[in-house]
Amino acid sequence: MLAVIVTVHPFGKHFASGRGAAVVVLVAFLLSFLLIRTSARLTRSVSWWPGGVQTGGVHLHHLVWGICLMMLSGFLAFAAPMRAPWWHLDAVAFGVGAGFTLDEFALWVRLEDVYWAEEGRLSLDAVIVAVAFAGLIVVGTRPFGLADSASIWGTAGSLTLALALVILAAAKGRVFYAVIGIFIPILALIGAVRLAHPCSVWARRFYGEHKLERARQRFAPTKPVERVGARLGDLIAGAPSEEQETVGRPS
Repeated sequence: MLAVIVTVHPFGKHFASGRGAAVVVLVAFLLSFLLIRTSARLTRSVSWWPGGVQTGGVHLHHLVWGICLMMLSGFLAFAAPMRAPWWHLDAVAFGVGAGFTLDEFALWVRLEDVYWAEEGRLSLDAVIVAVAFAGLIVVGTRPFGLADSASIWGTAGSLTLALALVILAAAKGRVFYAVIGIFIPILALIGAVRLAHPCSVWARRFYGEHKLERARQRFAPTKPVERVGARLGDLIAGAPSEEQETVGRPS
Protein backbone atom coordinates (compact mmCIF):
# COMPACT_ATOMS: atom_id res chain seq x y z
CA MET A 1 0.00 0.00 0.00
CA LEU A 2 2.81 2.40 0.88
CA ALA A 3 4.46 1.77 -2.47
CA VAL A 4 1.22 2.60 -4.28
CA ILE A 5 0.81 5.82 -2.32
CA VAL A 6 4.37 6.87 -3.12
CA THR A 7 3.79 6.15 -6.82
CA VAL A 8 0.60 8.18 -7.21
CA HIS A 9 1.40 11.01 -4.82
CA PRO A 10 2.21 14.19 -6.81
CA PHE A 11 5.44 14.61 -4.85
CA GLY A 12 6.38 10.93 -4.82
CA LYS A 13 9.80 9.54 -5.74
CA HIS A 14 9.35 9.41 -9.48
CA PHE A 15 10.68 11.19 -12.50
CA ALA A 16 8.68 13.84 -14.36
CA SER A 17 6.19 12.57 -16.88
CA GLY A 18 5.80 14.57 -20.07
CA ARG A 19 2.15 15.47 -19.59
CA GLY A 20 2.47 15.96 -15.83
CA ALA A 21 5.33 18.41 -16.29
CA ALA A 22 3.40 20.20 -19.05
CA VAL A 23 0.44 20.75 -16.71
CA VAL A 24 2.73 22.26 -14.05
CA VAL A 25 4.39 24.53 -16.63
CA LEU A 26 1.04 25.67 -18.04
CA VAL A 27 -0.43 26.51 -14.62
CA ALA A 28 2.74 28.37 -13.58
CA PHE A 29 2.74 30.22 -16.91
CA LEU A 30 -0.86 31.39 -16.54
CA LEU A 31 -0.48 32.46 -12.90
CA SER A 32 2.79 34.30 -13.51
CA PHE A 33 1.36 36.18 -16.49
CA LEU A 34 -1.73 37.24 -14.53
CA LEU A 35 0.35 38.27 -11.50
CA ILE A 36 2.93 40.30 -13.42
CA ARG A 37 0.24 41.97 -15.52
CA THR A 38 -1.74 42.79 -12.36
CA SER A 39 1.41 44.21 -10.77
CA ALA A 40 1.98 46.36 -13.86
CA ARG A 41 -1.56 47.70 -13.70
CA LEU A 42 -1.20 48.50 -9.99
CA THR A 43 2.12 50.26 -10.62
CA ARG A 44 0.36 52.25 -13.31
CA SER A 45 -2.54 53.36 -11.08
CA VAL A 46 -1.30 53.18 -7.45
CA SER A 47 1.47 55.58 -6.50
CA TRP A 48 2.95 53.47 -3.70
CA TRP A 49 3.02 50.16 -5.60
CA PRO A 50 6.68 49.12 -6.21
CA GLY A 51 8.19 48.48 -9.62
CA GLY A 52 7.89 51.76 -11.51
CA VAL A 53 10.71 53.35 -13.49
CA GLN A 54 11.36 57.03 -14.01
CA THR A 55 12.30 58.57 -17.34
CA GLY A 56 16.03 58.31 -17.94
CA GLY A 57 16.54 55.52 -15.43
CA VAL A 58 17.91 52.06 -16.13
CA HIS A 59 15.06 49.58 -16.31
CA LEU A 60 15.38 45.82 -16.53
CA HIS A 61 12.18 44.61 -18.13
CA HIS A 62 10.71 41.54 -16.51
CA LEU A 63 11.31 39.61 -19.72
CA VAL A 64 15.01 39.69 -18.74
CA TRP A 65 14.21 37.79 -15.55
CA GLY A 66 11.93 35.52 -17.56
CA ILE A 67 14.64 34.67 -20.07
CA CYS A 68 17.13 33.96 -17.25
CA LEU A 69 14.61 31.68 -15.51
CA MET A 70 13.90 29.75 -18.70
CA MET A 71 17.61 29.36 -19.46
CA LEU A 72 18.42 28.15 -15.96
CA SER A 73 15.46 25.77 -15.63
CA GLY A 74 15.95 24.46 -19.17
CA PHE A 75 19.63 23.74 -18.53
CA LEU A 76 18.84 21.96 -15.26
CA ALA A 77 16.16 19.86 -16.97
CA PHE A 78 18.77 18.59 -19.45
CA ALA A 79 21.72 18.37 -17.05
CA ALA A 80 20.16 16.77 -13.97
CA PRO A 81 17.83 13.71 -13.83
CA MET A 82 15.56 15.30 -11.22
CA ARG A 83 13.01 13.50 -9.10
CA ALA A 84 10.01 15.00 -7.33
CA PRO A 85 9.72 17.55 -5.86
CA TRP A 86 12.69 19.04 -7.73
CA TRP A 87 11.23 18.59 -11.22
CA HIS A 88 8.05 20.29 -10.00
CA LEU A 89 10.09 23.29 -8.93
CA ASP A 90 12.02 23.29 -12.20
CA ALA A 91 8.77 23.13 -14.20
CA VAL A 92 7.33 25.99 -12.13
CA ALA A 93 10.46 28.07 -12.77
CA PHE A 94 10.21 27.48 -16.52
CA GLY A 95 6.50 28.37 -16.53
CA VAL A 96 7.09 31.55 -14.55
CA GLY A 97 9.91 32.54 -16.89
CA ALA A 98 7.69 31.96 -19.92
CA GLY A 99 4.90 34.02 -18.37
CA PHE A 100 7.23 36.95 -17.66
CA THR A 101 8.75 36.76 -21.13
CA LEU A 102 5.55 36.48 -23.19
CA ASP A 103 3.98 39.33 -21.21
CA GLU A 104 6.43 41.54 -23.11
CA PHE A 105 6.20 39.71 -26.42
CA ALA A 106 5.42 42.99 -28.23
CA LEU A 107 8.82 44.31 -27.17
CA TRP A 108 10.50 41.42 -29.01
CA VAL A 109 8.77 42.41 -32.22
CA ARG A 110 8.86 46.20 -31.95
CA LEU A 111 12.26 46.48 -30.26
CA GLU A 112 10.89 49.33 -28.16
CA ASP A 113 8.82 49.73 -25.01
CA VAL A 114 5.21 49.55 -26.24
CA TYR A 115 3.84 47.88 -23.09
CA TRP A 116 0.95 50.31 -22.65
CA ALA A 117 0.64 51.30 -26.29
CA GLU A 118 -1.90 49.81 -28.70
CA GLU A 119 0.87 47.72 -30.25
CA GLY A 120 1.47 46.18 -26.83
CA ARG A 121 -1.79 44.25 -27.13
CA LEU A 122 0.21 41.83 -29.28
CA SER A 123 1.59 40.39 -26.03
CA LEU A 124 -1.90 39.33 -24.93
CA ASP A 125 -2.50 37.72 -28.33
CA ALA A 126 0.74 35.77 -27.95
CA VAL A 127 -0.27 34.55 -24.49
CA ILE A 128 -3.68 33.40 -25.72
CA VAL A 129 -2.11 31.48 -28.60
CA ALA A 130 0.50 29.94 -26.28
CA VAL A 131 -2.12 28.82 -23.76
CA ALA A 132 -4.28 27.28 -26.49
CA PHE A 133 -1.27 25.51 -28.01
CA ALA A 134 -0.05 24.17 -24.65
CA GLY A 135 -3.57 23.19 -23.58
CA LEU A 136 -4.04 21.06 -26.68
CA ILE A 137 -0.73 19.32 -26.00
CA VAL A 138 -1.73 18.67 -22.39
CA VAL A 139 -5.01 17.01 -23.38
CA GLY A 140 -3.14 14.81 -25.84
CA THR A 141 -4.32 16.21 -29.17
CA ARG A 142 -2.23 14.92 -32.09
CA PRO A 143 -0.56 17.51 -34.34
CA PHE A 144 -2.24 17.73 -37.76
CA GLY A 145 -4.74 15.05 -36.70
CA LEU A 146 -2.30 12.29 -37.71
CA ALA A 147 -2.86 8.68 -36.70
CA ASP A 148 -0.16 6.09 -36.06
CA SER A 149 -1.92 3.53 -38.24
CA ALA A 150 -2.04 5.73 -41.35
CA SER A 151 0.01 4.76 -44.40
CA ILE A 152 3.19 6.62 -45.27
CA TRP A 153 1.70 8.22 -48.40
CA GLY A 154 -1.54 9.06 -46.61
CA THR A 155 0.40 10.64 -43.75
CA ALA A 156 2.61 12.60 -46.14
CA GLY A 157 -0.40 13.87 -48.10
CA SER A 158 -2.32 14.86 -44.97
CA LEU A 159 0.71 16.57 -43.49
CA THR A 160 1.42 18.52 -46.68
CA LEU A 161 -2.17 19.73 -46.98
CA ALA A 162 -2.49 20.64 -43.30
CA LEU A 163 0.87 22.45 -43.31
CA ALA A 164 -0.11 24.41 -46.42
CA LEU A 165 -3.34 25.53 -44.73
CA VAL A 166 -1.47 26.54 -41.57
CA ILE A 167 1.04 28.61 -43.57
CA LEU A 168 -1.74 30.26 -45.58
CA ALA A 169 -3.71 31.13 -42.43
CA ALA A 170 -0.57 32.63 -40.87
CA ALA A 171 0.18 34.63 -44.03
CA LYS A 172 -3.34 36.06 -43.84
CA GLY A 173 -2.71 37.26 -40.28
CA ARG A 174 -4.99 34.62 -38.80
CA VAL A 175 -2.37 33.50 -36.30
CA PHE A 176 -4.78 31.91 -33.82
CA TYR A 177 -6.33 29.76 -36.55
CA ALA A 178 -2.86 28.85 -37.82
CA VAL A 179 -1.48 27.75 -34.46
CA ILE A 180 -4.56 25.84 -33.31
CA GLY A 181 -4.90 24.48 -36.84
CA ILE A 182 -1.72 22.50 -36.22
CA PHE A 183 -3.86 20.29 -33.98
CA ILE A 184 -7.31 20.87 -35.49
CA PRO A 185 -6.83 21.18 -39.27
CA ILE A 186 -10.40 22.39 -39.88
CA LEU A 187 -9.50 25.62 -38.07
CA ALA A 188 -6.49 26.10 -40.34
CA LEU A 189 -8.87 25.71 -43.30
CA ILE A 190 -11.20 28.36 -41.84
CA GLY A 191 -8.28 30.75 -41.36
CA ALA A 192 -7.01 30.06 -44.87
CA VAL A 193 -10.29 30.87 -46.63
CA ARG A 194 -11.35 33.89 -44.57
CA LEU A 195 -10.53 37.49 -45.39
CA ALA A 196 -6.95 38.41 -44.53
CA HIS A 197 -6.03 41.05 -41.99
CA PRO A 198 -5.21 44.30 -43.83
CA CYS A 199 -1.71 44.41 -42.33
CA SER A 200 -0.89 40.80 -43.22
CA VAL A 201 1.66 39.67 -45.79
CA TRP A 202 -1.11 38.13 -47.92
CA ALA A 203 -3.18 41.31 -48.04
CA ARG A 204 -0.24 43.51 -48.95
CA ARG A 205 0.93 41.12 -51.66
CA PHE A 206 -2.30 39.96 -53.29
CA TYR A 207 -5.13 42.34 -52.41
CA GLY A 208 -6.13 45.18 -54.68
CA GLU A 209 -7.39 48.45 -53.26
CA HIS A 210 -11.03 47.32 -53.27
CA LYS A 211 -10.40 44.10 -51.35
CA LEU A 212 -7.94 45.83 -49.06
CA GLU A 213 -10.65 48.32 -48.15
CA ARG A 214 -13.00 45.42 -47.39
CA ALA A 215 -10.37 44.00 -45.05
CA ARG A 216 -9.95 47.36 -43.29
CA GLN A 217 -13.69 47.59 -42.77
CA ARG A 218 -13.85 44.01 -41.51
CA PHE A 219 -11.16 44.62 -38.90
CA ALA A 220 -12.25 48.17 -38.00
CA PRO A 221 -12.32 48.77 -34.23
CA THR A 222 -15.96 49.91 -34.52
CA LYS A 223 -17.13 46.40 -35.45
CA PRO A 224 -19.05 44.61 -32.64
CA VAL A 225 -16.70 41.64 -32.60
CA GLU A 226 -13.64 43.88 -32.49
CA ARG A 227 -15.21 45.98 -29.71
CA VAL A 228 -15.91 42.90 -27.60
CA GLY A 229 -12.36 41.65 -28.15
CA ALA A 230 -10.94 45.06 -27.19
CA ARG A 231 -13.02 45.19 -24.00
CA LEU A 232 -11.91 41.70 -22.98
CA GLY A 233 -8.33 42.70 -23.69
CA ASP A 234 -8.73 45.83 -21.55
CA LEU A 235 -10.17 43.72 -18.73
CA ILE A 236 -7.25 41.29 -18.75
CA ALA A 237 -4.29 43.40 -19.82
CA GLY A 238 -5.39 46.98 -19.13
CA ALA A 239 -6.46 49.65 -21.58
CA PRO A 240 -3.76 50.98 -23.93
CA SER A 241 -2.63 54.59 -23.61
CA GLU A 242 -2.59 57.05 -26.47
CA GLU A 243 1.00 57.84 -25.54
CA GLN A 244 3.43 55.24 -24.20
CA GLU A 245 3.94 55.69 -20.45
CA THR A 246 7.43 55.79 -18.96
CA VAL A 247 6.26 54.94 -15.46
CA GLY A 248 4.06 52.12 -14.30
CA ARG A 249 6.34 49.38 -15.59
CA PRO A 250 7.30 46.54 -13.29
CA SER A 251 10.86 45.25 -13.22
